[in-house]
Amino acid sequence: MSRPTLIALASTALLGVGLTAGCTSPAELAPVAPSSSAASPAPTPSESLLSDDIADDTAVGTLAPGFPAALVPVPPDAEVLVSSAEPLGDNRLRISLNVRTDQDTGGLLDAVRAPLLAAGFSESAPPAPEPGLAAQTTFSRADGAELLVVGVLDRDGRRTMTLGGTVAVPAP
Repeated sequence: MSRPTLIALASTALLGVGLTAGCTSPAELAPVAPSSSAASPAPTPSESLLSDDIADDTAVGTLAPGFPAALVPVPPDAEVLVSSAEPLGDNRLRISLNVRTDQDTGGLLDAVRAPLLAAGFSESAPPAPEPGLAAQTTFSRADGAELLVVGVLDRDGRRTMTLGGTVAVPAP
């Protein structure tokens, strides 16, 4: 699995923290009876899930090289947490952008919506965002060949926006 994919999955997991709260049934919380067999030592991982190595198409705290900022600008006053721009080899990029801001949800979405609509994307929002999200929407263009999904998590007066998907490589 590529590093940007892992980062995108980790971002989604951050959003999922809010989505899964309260989803545990009492049966799942019940203590497990000890088994009669002798306890075996805990397995040790052979490879760390987290690494200090960052792929060339990923950046922490800034935009990744090749990130299409004209198409997907960083909203005003937003802190970039992580971003990626992975070339797919077919004139497309797989991108992700995760930002944190105090900006209100509507303003945050408008900051990414305006340039995408101006570039010919159409927006399709679900009737209601997934539980735990303050907002959720999807942008598509070129009969779905380009697709971006946006989710906004609102916690303690701060918003974390995760945007990810595939776009055509911008012309030089």
